[in-house]
Parts: sequence; C-alpha cells; structure tokens
Amino acid sequence: MPRSRPVRRSRSAGGSGSPRPGRANRAGRPNRARRPVFAGLAVVLLASAAVGCGDAGELKGAGATPTAISPDKLWPDLTPAASPAFDIGEVDTEVIKGITVPGGDIHKVDPVAVVRREIAAHPGDYSAGAYDETARLMADCGKSGAQGRRCPVLKAYYRDLTGDGRDDMTLGFRQLPGNLTAVRVYTVRKDRLVQIMGYEDAVSAVELAGRSVIIRAPSEVAGYEYRLQWTWDQQQQAMLLTNDEMLRTGDANHKRSPHAPHSSRLPVSPSPSPSASASPSAAASASGR
Repeated sequence: MPRSRPVRRSRSAGGSGSPRPGRANRAGRPNRARRPVFAGLAVVLLASAAVGCGDAGELKGAGATPTAISPDKLWPDLTPAASPAFDIGEVDTEVIKGITVPGGDIHKVDPVAVVRREIAAHPGDYSAGAYDETARLMADCGKSGAQGRRCPVLKAYYRDLTGDGRDDMTLGFRQLPGNLTAVRVYTVRKDRLVQIMGYEDAVSAVELAGRSVIIRAPSEVAGYEYRLQWTWDQQQQAMLLTNDEMLRTGDANHKRSPHAPHSSRLPVSPSPSPSASASPSAAASASGR
C-alpha cells in the first residue's frame, strides 16, 4: 500500500541594526585626520594598478553560460483537477472536551489527562486488537519506579508555535503493541484546549524548529529516512504539512525491518504530555523518562 501521510518554518533572522565593526571609531575621527589617509591610499591603489597591468592575475572568461531549461509540461490536454481525490482533513482542528486550561496557562494542563480523554473519545482505537496495551498501561502513569516507567505518555515540550506569544504544547505517547508513536500539538483558545496537529508513525526523532514540528521516520529503503515538517498557518489556524521528503542518512548498511502501517492523514484526536522544558526533541515519558 502507498505510504499515507497527514497534515504538516523556521524563522530567518533579520539584519542587525548595529554598526559594522570599527565604524564608530572611523566616524569619530576629525575630518582633517582622514584626508592624508585617503590621499595615501589613492597613491597605493594607483601604484598597484600600474604594476598589475599585464599580470597573469587578469580576469579570464569561464566559458559560455549554460542555457536555462524550463520544465516540460506533460499531457497539456489533461483537464486540471479542481478538488482533491480524498478528504484528508489537513486543516481539521479539535476542541478537547472535558479538559480545562486554568488561567489560559497550558503548562497547567495534565498531559496524562489529555491522553485519557483521547482514548475515551476513540474507544475503538484502543480496544482489543488495536492499541489496547496503551489503554491498559495508562493505569501506571503517575506511579513510581518500574510501574511508572511503563506509562506510555511521553514528556511534553512547550514552545510558542503559533506566534501569539504564549507557549503551545507538543506531546507524544506510544501506541502499543507495536512501534508507533503518536505526536500531537495543542494550543489554547479562550481557555479551551485545541488540538492543531496530530500524526502517528514509527518515529526515529521529533524536533522543534522555529514554528515547525519535524518528524523523522525510518524508510523501507536502506540509507534513507522520511522527514515530515508541519508549520503553523495563520490563515488556516492549524499546523499544515509543509514538507514531506525522503532524505539520505548515509547509513546504507542498516537492516530493513518490518514497517508498521502508516496512519492516514485523517485528523487524530488529542493526546497528553507532562510538564516540560523547551528542548527541541521529545523522548521522555510522563513518568519522568
């Protein structure tokens, strides 16, 4: 079956307004002190030009410039599609019912409670034959020792991904049995918790960069991996899948392993995450891992 995907920027730094190194010192000198320097510089430049004439360092042509080739459009008579073939829910968002956000502070939301709400809202996904082990192990969340380490909820990370000046929450939890990890992003609107991105895959890494969430997943092709990037879209008020590519990792000797079926791009319900730092990747569980 074809690899199916869901919905998915880093900001570039602007120019500095500070003066270039040394500019202040030059500007501070009196005009009369500058003139002799410029006159001497002119003499040196003229002398250099005279010596350089006929020197082997003169400019040489690099040859003819290659002609730009425009793309060839195939099947020009084919009627362009006006609508997508499938409704993949790329801009669907979801208000998480039963979860309150005290004072609009997302840090006060219990990630484990959010995952439990997702499991309750989608019982068929977490019943026997599906991810029933995730549902069973939720009872270990909040416990200490070995029991607590079995909690499937990963540590939550907080960063402003929507540009409103307030932190949003990125969390993950393992979908067991199997090797899938669910990744969710939540924001707060009028003291309500809203899921603005959701995806599951066999995840090898998750990163935050600017206002983007990047997920790396192993590929069936040796030496390559998938890299998916979701970025906040102000107009759609959701994280959109802005980049989906296969990249070479340089490790062509890794063994291929059975790849779990990829989730569809249909929206997934919300999930929890514990208290967190703003570090770029999430890999610790709610129980402290």
